[in-house]
Amino acid sequence: MTSKLFFQIVFFFAISLAARAQEILTVEDAVKIALENNYEIKIASNELKIDQQNVSLANAGVLPQLNANVTDNNSIQNTTQTQSDGSERKLNNARNMNLNYGVALNWTIFDGMGMFARYDRLKELEKLGDAELKLAIFTKVSDVITTYYDLVQQQQQLKALDTAIVISNLRVTTADNRYKIGKASKLEVLNAQVDLNTDTTALLRQKELYANTKIFLNEILGRDVKTEFVVADEIAIDGTLLLPELMALAEKQNPQLQAQIINKRISELQLKQVKASRYPTVNITSGYNFSRTEASLGFITQSSGQGFTYGFNASMNIFNGGLQNRNEKAAKLQVENSKIVIEQQLQTLRSQLSSAYQTYLTNLELTKLEAKNEEIAKENLDITLAKFKIGTIAPLEFREAQLNYVNAKVRNSNAQYAAKVSEINLKELAGNLSLSQN
Repeated sequence: MTSKLFFQIVFFFAISLAARAQEILTVEDAVKIALENNYEIKIASNELKIDQQNVSLANAGVLPQLNANVTDNNSIQNTTQTQSDGSERKLNNARNMNLNYGVALNWTIFDGMGMFARYDRLKELEKLGDAELKLAIFTKVSDVITTYYDLVQQQQQLKALDTAIVISNLRVTTADNRYKIGKASKLEVLNAQVDLNTDTTALLRQKELYANTKIFLNEILGRDVKTEFVVADEIAIDGTLLLPELMALAEKQNPQLQAQIINKRISELQLKQVKASRYPTVNITSGYNFSRTEASLGFITQSSGQGFTYGFNASMNIFNGGLQNRNEKAAKLQVENSKIVIEQQLQTLRSQLSSAYQTYLTNLELTKLEAKNEEIAKENLDITLAKFKIGTIAPLEFREAQLNYVNAKVRNSNAQYAAKVSEINLKELAGNLSLSQN
């Protein structure tokens, strides 16, 4: 073994140790960090809190209103009064004051049940906010898991390219030794060096892609993009998914479908609110008032009073130019549209699931095929390498076997990743995307 090859092996061994020294980030940890830090999830969570705060009887108009009122009017006037007997009374800069204060209660006790429809609508809006939060979480968790396993795939490809570099170094060393003893031409050494440089270029490109994907994962995790970590070595695929079970789950818990169902309920409640305008509105009023009046000129220069007031008022829309009928027709059409949207969403969901499931099955078969191909390519490389060492095979045949093995490893890694993405997509559509993926 030459010193150059020795240092290459030591270098790759040191890289491996450095990777192990970094934080090992599991997919469960990545999902947990995203749920805590991701900006889109934080915003959706705050929106839900707003919807929860809005669900109140007061916001629906069910509770009475109690107001404290103060009115203080003052004036300075030049006043002239003519009495019934014809005499006149005059006073310049006459001061007058009128003070009223107290509390007033106003309570709508009936509005055609519109207030209760508004309250139910607020509760449905809260449910809609919850569905939107789940959708935001599922979407972001899917992005996190997909990106995580993309890194696993790239890490596997880095190892494949590392192996190619080691083999190419061995080939350069062997060709150089054979050239020195006169058993090979200079051309063989140059070709081996060119292939080594090609493999090194591919490795550098793959490292760049791997580093950029790590930055992107840190970004969607909502943490410092320079945070160092390593991911798992393997991609575990759930091969037990069944289409009928996924369909049943999707119809019950797909966030987008649930949001449309809630929207339909909101439209129905909006129609109830519109219909409530056909009925009378009854308000009761009450209060306790204090009053005081002072006048510089007149029969009464000062008066005051206090006491309880009460009463009610009622109003009913008899005719408003046909707006009531128009509003009801529009609200009914909105309900009809919401039903159509649910049917459309359900049809789209079934189509997406069926298509995604077919892709899932194909990718599962490809993982088996590519795993077998990698085994065959590895066996072929071992045989070819043994022959190359004893000089019974041409360098080009050895290079072909080397490339076949590297490409087989890459295709196997790609197939596993594609199968995992198919699995994630199916679970997301079914609303069954677990927060821990193995």
